[in-house]
Amino acid sequence: MNEVFKALSHPARRRMIAMLRDAPMASGDIASRFDMAWPTVTAHLAALKAAGLVETEKDGASVRYRLVISAVEEALAFMMDLMGTGEGSPPDGKESKP
Repeated sequence: MNEVFKALSHPARRRMIAMLRDAPMASGDIASRFDMAWPTVTAHLAALKAAGLVETEKDGASVRYRLVISAVEEALAFMMDLMGTGEGSPPDGKESKP
């Protein structure tokens, strides 16, 4: 979970995640939407992959990135529980008795 939040801490990586919501994208297509050097883009994509937020697949000579929804859902569920809006434990940490 720490790697997920670390990966989401950078605005460029959050933007990449948003771009991948609709469909997988080639790394070159992702890079073309940012005003940064290619090694910087690949470092951001590597951080997202290391956190389990994206997965890759070869598409000829290029690499396509796909959003891993389950990792995003897990992070969102954690945040909702932390704020007391999810179905987990109450924010005070006290469990209710059945």
